[in-house]
This record gives sequence, C-alpha cells and structure tokens, in this order.
Amino acid sequence: MPANLERSTPATPTGAPGDAATRLAAIWREVLGLDSVGPDDNYFDLGGDSSLAVALFSRIEREFGRRLPLVVLFEAPTVSSLAALLADRAPALPPRIVPLQAAGAWPPLFLLHDASGDVFGYRHLAQRLGPDQPVYGVRASGLDGEVEPAQSVEAMAAAYLPAIRSVAPTGPYYLAGYCGGGTIAYEVAQQLARAGESVAFLGLLDTRNWNALPPATAWSRLRKQLERLSFHAQAFARLNASDRRRLWREKVKILRARVPVWRDRLRAPGSKAPRAPLPAVWAANDRACAEYRALPYPGRITEFRPKWQYRSLRQAAADWQQLAGGGAESCILPLYPATMLVEPYVAETAAALRLELERARQIRPRDVQIAAR
Repeated sequence: MPANLERSTPATPTGAPGDAATRLAAIWREVLGLDSVGPDDNYFDLGGDSSLAVALFSRIEREFGRRLPLVVLFEAPTVSSLAALLADRAPALPPRIVPLQAAGAWPPLFLLHDASGDVFGYRHLAQRLGPDQPVYGVRASGLDGEVEPAQSVEAMAAAYLPAIRSVAPTGPYYLAGYCGGGTIAYEVAQQLARAGESVAFLGLLDTRNWNALPPATAWSRLRKQLERLSFHAQAFARLNASDRRRLWREKVKILRARVPVWRDRLRAPGSKAPRAPLPAVWAANDRACAEYRALPYPGRITEFRPKWQYRSLRQAAADWQQLAGGGAESCILPLYPATMLVEPYVAETAAALRLELERARQIRPRDVQIAAR
C-alpha cells in the first residue's frame, strides 16, 4: 500500500531502485551515525525516531527532489522498501492516516495522536496487539508546516472524520488515544454518535478530563517534577539489566523529540520569529485539550490507568464515569506514568487493550448503536 507522496520535479533523476537504494543507504548512515546500513535493516531497529526522521527526509528531499511525509517510514522502514516507494507515485491513504499495522481480519482500531501530533509513539503498541488487529494512527495537521494546526479539539475531530471514514466508511468504530489523544478520541466518538454511527469501543489511555482539573500552581508544578523523577527511578528499578537498556533507549528517543519543543518554550517573550511546525502543533494541542469542555457521551468508555499516578491528576472531578451514558470501566495497569507505550512496559498495555477489544467485538453492532443514542 504506497503512501500518499507529494509530486515535485526531481532535482536529479531517481534512477533504478538499486541506484536509489545505494544513495539512500549513504543518507541513512550519515543521519543515524552508523558505519554500515543493510538494505533490509529496519529504521526503528537502527535507533531511528521521529526527530531523526525529520533530518533524514530533509536529506532525501535534497538528494532526490521528492518530499515524502514522515509516516512512510511505517510502510517502508528499510532502505530497499523506501527505494521502491520512491519509484512509485500512486496515491493511497490521506496523509493523516498512518497504517501502523494494515493487515488483519478484525475491524480497524484508530489511535488518535497525542500532544506531539504524530503517531510514532504507538508503534510498539500496534505491533503487540497481534497480527489480526489492523491499527491506523491519525496524525495532526500542521506537522509539515504547510497549514496551521487546528486550535480546538472539536475542529481536530471534524477534520479527522473524513480520513477515518476513508478507511472504514461505516461503523462500528473502534477508537483510542493516549493522554491528549484520548481527549481527541472522545470528541471523535461524540461526533460519530451524533451522526448516527455506532462506536463499539472508546479507549482512553492515561487520559483525564483536563478541563476539570484545578489550575496548576508553582508548588503543584514543582511537586509533579519531583514525582516524575521518582516514577522514572522506580520504573528502571523494577527491570533487569537488559530491559533497563531497552527503556533507556526509548526514553532517549522521547527526550530527543522534545528538545525542539523545550527550545521553543524558552524563546524570549514577545518574540515574533515563526515557530517551527512541531512546537507549534504541540502548543496548539496542549492548549486545545486543556480548554476542551467534555459533554456527556452516550456510549461506553474504557479507561486504562497506571497504578501509580501524579497527585495533581488524582482528582475525582477529572474522571469520566459521570460523563459516560453507557457506563465506564477502569483498567488499572501495574505501571508508572509515561511507561504505558514504551518497551518493555507496553506489553501490559497491549494485553489489557487486546482483552477489551475482544469484549467490544462480542457486542452486536445493533446493541452498540442503541447504546449510543
């Protein structure tokens, strides 16, 4: 399934796939800092992440005169497959839809992006849901810097619905999201229900009703930072040496992706310099989720929460039970905050999510539609 590539006039001829693969391998070695890259080495297994992908695709654009969306790395994660994709200009899915795992017999699960706007963080979760479960990520507008990011959760959901329907024209729909992605999934489910569609599953992964939380204070921010350090230390302490290295690599990737966002937030007040796409999208998503006023939802909600949580987020008012007309269930996972999607802890999340999806599929579509009215 080829990605939706933008057409442009190549600065130099692309040539045969073999020639393209040789040139791509040289770019990969340069960007990833490696001495050698094989034609079938996986980008993610080599240590690649979303921040390095930006540099990688910038180099590809200069070398080949072709601009590709970063999400093609999910479809073409090797030098050989990316070289073949460069030779194929046939459009397919909308740029917002990312096939994290396109194969499978079950109805697709749609994972809505978190504050970063991208869906790289769902890769491990999608892989662990099993070969029969198709999984599609929905990424934010504005990441390529060509359009402004959406400024409200309602606008995001309305923009994403046509892309979701391009994969699944009718329900029942299966939706989930992590942190702010859960907030967006909630509004997508609302808009689908209002349109008369059935929503079989709405999963909120470590998502709170942010607008119901009390305003943060200097003391609560400091306490949260101290709690974060403690949670990270405890998460590492529970693992053996091999798994600690895996977790460390995951955390380094996350930190590297957030550096541009932190740099942007340290800009001089009143600076009129244009924001880079990622910080602009991140800021818009954070603001939109904080301002979103969740209305009662007619269907069922399934929450997935870490057993240990920040004190500032343990507010009953931020729970979803009172908003779920079809009932709410909480799955408490033996995890610390910020470990739900990273190896090796993502195995716990995937097992719980897989079980709840199986339960949701056992409900007849007619029952789901009645619950959503």
